[in-house]
Amino acid sequence: MKRDMDLFRKVLLAVEAIPSVPHWVAITVDGYPQDEVAYHARLALDAELIEAKFLPGTNDFIVKRLTFAGHEFLDIARDDTRWQSAKEKVMSTAGTLTVEALKTVLTFMVQAAVKATLAS
Repeated sequence: MKRDMDLFRKVLLAVEAIPSVPHWVAITVDGYPQDEVAYHARLALDAELIEAKFLPGTNDFIVKRLTFAGHEFLDIARDDTRWQSAKEKVMSTAGTLTVEALKTVLTFMVQAAVKATLAS
């Protein structure tokens, strides 16, 4: 299965939307088959952006929360316009989307916005 960075981000947004209670829940993402959601949730777990548990040999999983790194990534990736712009910049320069490249570009964009605000 191919990685879809938009779905990856939507999984993080779905995890963030979980009420702040200390128990595990299942999530879905509208418009995506559950096997694709599970695959991207596993990628987010691999990247240590979410806390999740998977039932061995299945696509069944539950999530508890975003990790600190997950919050950090989502905070710079939350804005739709910034997200689209960052994806375009990474694709035009690198030809492929990676989490690290997106984090670098998104961080630069946020820092540039802060510097512009401080300069005015």
